[in-house]
Amino acid sequence: MTESSQTTQRSQAKENRRKALLTAAAALFAADGFNRVSLEDLGAAAGVSGPAVYRHFAGKQAVLGALLLSVSQDLLEGGRSVVEGSAGPAAALAGLVEFHVDFALSNPDVIRVQDQDFSSLDDDDEAEVRTLQRNYVELWVDVLAGLHPDTDPAELRMRAHATFGLINSTPHSVRNHGRRMALKRARPLLESMALAALMAPTTPRPLG
Repeated sequence: MTESSQTTQRSQAKENRRKALLTAAAALFAADGFNRVSLEDLGAAAGVSGPAVYRHFAGKQAVLGALLLSVSQDLLEGGRSVVEGSAGPAAALAGLVEFHVDFALSNPDVIRVQDQDFSSLDDDDEAEVRTLQRNYVELWVDVLAGLHPDTDPAELRMRAHATFGLINSTPHSVRNHGRRMALKRARPLLESMALAALMAPTTPRPLG
């Protein structure tokens, strides 16, 4: 084996351990809360010692920052890819909904960490996460503007946030009981409900 190959293998192994730590952190923070989880807990869950965590992160707060930054970057990059590959705003919106539903159903722990531990980020990470998430929202607003051309951007932003709330809250209710069947049924229902909310008329239609 060449020195270059050994270096590549070491780098890959290090990256794999880093990802394992982030996965473990998402599960532990979601279950117990950021403040109740120790570095020793993180290391044990990822199969390394507590002090070994410092080879990858400066501390527990840095783990939280890396977790929420990475998922925010993935959302923004994935959303941009969906829009760039879509033929028009209607296709882009359907693609964004499908993309976000898939994210939510695949990452319930990360969503819970975002909800309950966002305030534990350090100031720099918090500012960067907010910027990434704001840009993600504006991506949706730009697409919605193509379908609601006469609607105020503030209302389009509200539609996007309300849809995120609908989609992001659902994995918590389907993850514990009958998970496999529940997710299979939840996906198309979530997508249709989200699209209905995003395209709903400003003035509600009367019932009956």
